[in-house]
Amino acid sequence: MKELTPRKIVTELDKYIVGQKDAKKAVAIAIRNRWRRLQLSSELREEIIPKNIIMIGPTGVGKTEIARRIANLVKAPFLKVEASKYTEVGYHGRDVESMIRDIVEVAVNMVRTEQMEKVSVKAEVNADERLLDLLLPLPEKKEVTESETGIVEEQKTTREKFRNKLKQGTLEDRVVEIKIQEKPVVMQGIIAGIEEIGVDFQNVIEKMIPTRSQVKKVPISEARKILKQEEAEKLVDKEKVIKEALYSAENMGIIFIDELDKIASRESGHGPDISREGVQRDILPIVEGSTVITRYGMVKTDRILFIAAGAFHVSKPSDLIPELQGRFPIRVELKDLGKEEFIRILTEPKNALIKQYTALLETEGVKLRFEKDAIDEITDIAVKINRRGQSIGARRLHTVMEKLLEDDSFDAPELNGKDIVVDAKYVREKMKDIVKDEDLTKYIL
Repeated sequence: MKELTPRKIVTELDKYIVGQKDAKKAVAIAIRNRWRRLQLSSELREEIIPKNIIMIGPTGVGKTEIARRIANLVKAPFLKVEASKYTEVGYHGRDVESMIRDIVEVAVNMVRTEQMEKVSVKAEVNADERLLDLLLPLPEKKEVTESETGIVEEQKTTREKFRNKLKQGTLEDRVVEIKIQEKPVVMQGIIAGIEEIGVDFQNVIEKMIPTRSQVKKVPISEARKILKQEEAEKLVDKEKVIKEALYSAENMGIIFIDELDKIASRESGHGPDISREGVQRDILPIVEGSTVITRYGMVKTDRILFIAAGAFHVSKPSDLIPELQGRFPIRVELKDLGKEEFIRILTEPKNALIKQYTALLETEGVKLRFEKDAIDEITDIAVKINRRGQSIGARRLHTVMEKLLEDDSFDAPELNGKDIVVDAKYVREKMKDIVKDEDLTKYIL
């Protein structure tokens, strides 16, 4: 974390996201301040709270991607929620608290995965021993007579031979019977659904529900994965996982609240405006800092970083209730994307669309080559359609590229390693009917 200076964070984000330097800079500082806070004395540390951020900008300009990438970069639990969904399910505090329970689940899964990776080698050894037991069941332990000594030695030799075959992968297709312990799917849904009733009650119910044994016949290649998973879970310290996950959620968690503008009301008084203000007032204590009960324990929310976002076409951040505005002191405006940015998005990032489609078709032996005039034509079409209808920003490039290469993607297995050169003429030919028909672009692009 120490090595991740704000400048380095922005450089990493630049590899995937074009432009939007103000937003990148704001999140980079917020992330660095987390590390700085941990270097302080415990007394001063308690006084410093995250500076939450509002990103203002139209859809498809990189708001969610910046938040998601920054979380991946620092290996922080990340959760995206839509503020507007709380108006759909009711605007009670318990509903809003679900975002905290959800990010704790994300943190638990992250820590569990990390811990299971650490014990991966040991788990694989144990899984192979269990596979050997299935292939060559060991005799019951008893006093071995002198006459039986040779038989036991022969069994050990045979076991070693099978162990070597397992390592060499020559037994992968052999079928074995394994017993799998699992809870009924219906019961898993009931467990998840009763969280609102009470966390302690949920844990009690979960313990009461019996696991079901099921014998399956599977190839060794699949059995190894199942047994390795089981062995890894045995080796992982569950209490340690929960403790680390709660710490990570509280001190490293990032919650991205999208569509904040949908709950901002310009006038208050009655009807939907009261509903929207109710949602804001329910979100407020979570952002201010409160304690939420989860199935893993109590979680304080005052160190979680909240990044809110919205287009704010009709409303503006100042239409939020003053208390909530005060909890999002940093405002950054993301610029709409034009042709120049679209060209860069298609070609520059590590995950550039052209690189993605080229790699996908290369798996079928088909080589795609994009000429410069094709890229100009693609971006022209995307910009034109965004202007003609509702702009969806860079997401328009996904729809244009998908339609452009639809036939090639479909026919790829039969193209027998054909080279496809995509130039401006090729693009115009493939897109001519759709681009001409304004009504059609609304449905297809």
